[in-house]
Amino acid sequence: MRFSLFVHMERWDESTTHREQFENLAELTLMAEAGGFGTVWVGEHHAMEYTISPSPLPVLAYLAAKTSTIRLGAGTLVAPFWNPIRAAGETALLDVISNGRMEVGLARGAYQIEFDRLVPGLQATDGGKHLRELVPAVRKLWQGDYAHDGEIWRFPTSTSVPKPVQQPTPPMWVAARDPASHDFAVEQGCNVMVTPLMKGDEEVVDLKRKFDTAVSNHPEITTRPEIMVLRHTHVHDADDPEGWRPAAEAISKFYRTFDAWFGNKTTPVNGFLDPSPESKFAERPEFALDSLHRTAMIGTPAEVIARLREYEALGIDEFSFWIDNSMTHEAKRDSLRRFIDEVVPQFAQAKA
Repeated sequence: MRFSLFVHMERWDESTTHREQFENLAELTLMAEAGGFGTVWVGEHHAMEYTISPSPLPVLAYLAAKTSTIRLGAGTLVAPFWNPIRAAGETALLDVISNGRMEVGLARGAYQIEFDRLVPGLQATDGGKHLRELVPAVRKLWQGDYAHDGEIWRFPTSTSVPKPVQQPTPPMWVAARDPASHDFAVEQGCNVMVTPLMKGDEEVVDLKRKFDTAVSNHPEITTRPEIMVLRHTHVHDADDPEGWRPAAEAISKFYRTFDAWFGNKTTPVNGFLDPSPESKFAERPEFALDSLHRTAMIGTPAEVIARLREYEALGIDEFSFWIDNSMTHEAKRDSLRRFIDEVVPQFAQAKA
């Protein structure tokens, strides 16, 4: 099992600048590359300060010039916000800039608040049809001339310019949860990225079962797709028995802020929304700190290693260290350093 870093600029108030946040993201990426991580992933979100990423591609192009080995993942592009020609050309350009290190993830989208501003009238729950049309169109454009006459997009013969370095195509990933999404991804020859969010490791088992079912249903796909698990991760000092608590509190704040944006009930102020109040979740045990301690990947190095061993035994190909969590940059950096120094070598030795 290999490791990747999932990271965004993350601004909770105006005490830091966007430039400072960008430099922090670059520092964490360089640490991850030096520490043996395989990929850095940056997603797409619009007009929200707590997840700053209007496009992952320029961020990844900058990182391409600063790195040499780590792969550069756009994870994920929101399908309804992209024309296939633009998606194919811009991702291929990143592959050229990085000399064949680009990977692209695609998703249907989640935040109605973004849809209301970028594609008014479209429900986020209907984004799946855009995803199902975009994935094969991008792959065909990467490979040569292609004309498209679909439900969403129509265009005469065109192609991706430039062409990607990786042939026949760069790796494509699809964010999946329900069985139909897993089946679509595998049928298209795509890898699958999943997140159990606030659910326990039984959810990881269930998501892997859905993936395996999809793989078994498509024996015509001769190159087995891969599965990645994305999970909030924080490694604390083994000498601090309460070290988990600040991380659980920070991740609670992150999820309560997610709830505020996802609920789409309040107009943001200059890109900020306050987290939903803790009282709203009094009857939601998954938001309790001790529950988040168990479900998020929070623990001492030994505790994290033990859980990751279970993921590896389950057949997870990639574990993505989701570092967004509302903590300070210094706390994130310390956690990532512990993971690199004390967790990663255990898996490198096992693989060797």
